[in-house]
Amino acid sequence: MADNFSYLFPAIRGIQAGREYYVSMCPLRLLSKIFVFDDEELVPELRAQRTLNRSRIPEMSRYIVNNKDDYTFSAITASIDGQVQFDAQGEHNVTTLRMGTLKVSMDAKFVVNDGQHRQAAIKGALQIAPELGEETIAVVFFIDRGLERSQQMFADLNRYAVRPSASIGVLYEHRNAAANVAKHLSLTSKVFQNLIETERSSLSPRSRKLFTLSALYFSILEMLTEKELEDFSSATKKCHAFWEEVGKQIPEWNQVRISAITSGDVRRDFIHSHAIVLQALGRVGKAIYDLPAPNLSRTLAKLKNIDWSRQNASTWEGRAMVGGAMAKSAQNVTLTAIEIKKALGLKLSSDEQAAEDALQAARVPTNKQRKSDK
Repeated sequence: MADNFSYLFPAIRGIQAGREYYVSMCPLRLLSKIFVFDDEELVPELRAQRTLNRSRIPEMSRYIVNNKDDYTFSAITASIDGQVQFDAQGEHNVTTLRMGTLKVSMDAKFVVNDGQHRQAAIKGALQIAPELGEETIAVVFFIDRGLERSQQMFADLNRYAVRPSASIGVLYEHRNAAANVAKHLSLTSKVFQNLIETERSSLSPRSRKLFTLSALYFSILEMLTEKELEDFSSATKKCHAFWEEVGKQIPEWNQVRISAITSGDVRRDFIHSHAIVLQALGRVGKAIYDLPAPNLSRTLAKLKNIDWSRQNASTWEGRAMVGGAMAKSAQNVTLTAIEIKKALGLKLSSDEQAAEDALQAARVPTNKQRKSDK
């Protein structure tokens, strides 16, 4: 096979499951020219990968372009369907025999088993920043052994893939302004000190923490605009002031801090420490700060009149709860924020008023239902 028409890849040879595989580097500009993706028109049974989720690509491309000096992408895994030859360096040293040149026939087909979204994102990024074309990405080559083996490789590569929790994602995120504000608040605010779970995005009944870092993060996104978040000092000052006033009106939060009651008891009996309510409160905070002359202490003092009990189903069912369980949808955040805004005497937007009208209409039983109840 070793003719003059071959791809040449400097490579390291390894053994996995008794089969050879090769690790190499590929210039970004060559990725889309060499590697192919299965025809998306084929039925799943005849493809070796899932279909490309094109909605993910622009964001991934922007990530590369906006972080040209410190972006990070893991290796792409591909199968070679064609003739290959590995020419090892050295003759006596075992280590050098693992290094060499991988020759691949130009008639061969390179099929991406894992990393098709990375490949598509890189292609999009190069259209904006072609200078990145000479940078490289690691590629792991396996020898193609048919569709069944390629499908099994895809299943195996994704079998134990677990997306990190939203909270630890925020904890380790240093580029995002809202994440930095959330971490600062968790360490410096009297309301949140020692009560923030930074690793998990859900709390067990026995957890000593009362809030999750991801819940605080999303509340900040609701409260402040991107432009406001660009000024870290001003953003943290606004958030500190808002949450300190909120904390004064919810005594259970302080009782957990001084160990008078457990966080599990609070989360079981009340809704105010759950993510949906923190997010709704963040939205309320934005509404207050948008007032011509905002008065945090006077407006938020009315929070103490709200019955946050989960037993208060007449208020929270359909808003913060569905079937007695805490809800998570954007619509539920909106409806919860509406209830809080009404309690504080804040004006609803037209969209909020429409959502409130729809909720009230759904709660009114029809004449037929009234008759059947009788």
